Amino acid sequence: MGTKDKSSSDGPSTAHVASCAVELASVTVAFQLDNTLVRALDTIDLRVNEREFVAIVGPSGCGKTTILNMLAGLAKPSSGEVRRNGEVVSGPSRDVGYMLARAALMPWRSVRRNVEFGLQIRGVPRSDRRRRATELLKVVGLEGYASSFPAQLSHGMQQRAAVARTLAIEPSLWLMDEPFGALDAQTRESVQTEFVRLWESKPSTVLFVTHDLGEAVLLADRVIVMSARPGRITMDRRIDLPRPRDISNLRYDPEYVAIEHEIWKTLRGEHEQSASE
Repeated sequence: MGTKDKSSSDGPSTAHVASCAVELASVTVAFQLDNTLVRALDTIDLRVNEREFVAIVGPSGCGKTTILNMLAGLAKPSSGEVRRNGEVVSGPSRDVGYMLARAALMPWRSVRRNVEFGLQIRGVPRSDRRRRATELLKVVGLEGYASSFPAQLSHGMQQRAAVARTLAIEPSLWLMDEPFGALDAQTRESVQTEFVRLWESKPSTVLFVTHDLGEAVLLADRVIVMSARPGRITMDRRIDLPRPRDISNLRYDPEYVAIEHEIWKTLRGEHEQSASE
């Protein structure tokens, strides 16, 4: 990023020079609630480059998940446009991977068959999808649990299986909504480390919603701070920490601490406003 303004949303991320992958252009979302028109998002303008990792933080109810749902083709804006690769998003796409706070594995399918599921829907031959699932389970450290069922795994292992399932379809866009939020601190760091290692080895575009500011700074190329409802972008901060990143040690780096503190001052104001309302 060189000497570019750290708050600018123009230009490529530190690691990649690429074209625009997703764009929200003057997007507003409003809905009716008990005879009252509620504005969830207000005139959002956001561009994310290909292979860029962007984290979104903000108070509850500010529209973070709504942004992901629109990019997934599961919701539409009230006004403005949501685009992927220059085309208006009109519905779900097979090259989008959506991960939630819960692994959402199918309990009646083994871990391997969960990982195979997206490939099965696409008509990939059984031998090919089994080979791909076996490769990915080894990558995420679950090769010994292929025949296990989700209930037999810890939460952290379930999330690793969910990562493998998403990797299997090779999405060009990852939408992640608090994917590690339900994990304990130690497991969370382990899964974060594994995920960022996988992403850095073969980067795709990522939009990552989290309430954990530290997590956002550790993982992302940019951190977007949203205001209290109606959601607006109040900060777009580039993260100048080098890659590959050592998640365990980076938390103690003075530059990381300074960036987190800078963003927290903005985020704290939004939380205080949300609480007062």
